Amino acid sequence: MPPVPDAVTHRYTVTATPIGAAVAVFTPEDALIALGTAEDPMWVVESVARELRGSLEATGDDVAGLGAQLGEYFDGDRRAFDVEIDWSLVTGFARSALQAVAEIPYGQTASYGEVAEIAGRPRAARAVGTACRFTPITLVVPAHRVIRSDGSLGEYGGNEDVKRLLLELEGAPVR
Repeated sequence: MPPVPDAVTHRYTVTATPIGAAVAVFTPEDALIALGTAEDPMWVVESVARELRGSLEATGDDVAGLGAQLGEYFDGDRRAFDVEIDWSLVTGFARSALQAVAEIPYGQTASYGEVAEIAGRPRAARAVGTACRFTPITLVVPAHRVIRSDGSLGEYGGNEDVKRLLLELEGAPVR
């Protein structure tokens, strides 16, 4: 009988932000695998645990310094996050789209169509929207910087006000 592999332990941290509790989930190697915001952090924890098919372990550590980086971002002192990303929860075109989104500079926006083109499928603007809507990593992968081709904001996790707040924080043009 082959040996049973050790269970992989993912850890999570919770950081208070102006848009709710930011729950960051890390691999054993300290790569960010998920980051979500919610009023109830346990909703994010349970959701990610289901996706990873396991349980998550809470830690009081500021893994990879992300908690401090989030604070600096919301204080207007940080323009980019310095954390390794584990993309394993995203596959196919969604991964390509979100990797393109991750390259949109602070304070700038791109349309869903522009992201689709960069990701290699120029006619896949709606698929980019779906990837942004279901991204397991918010803020660090700045889906809030993706807007409609007419310049209007569009949705952001069902909350256009949060998208507007993040873009205004970054000094991006907001319509």
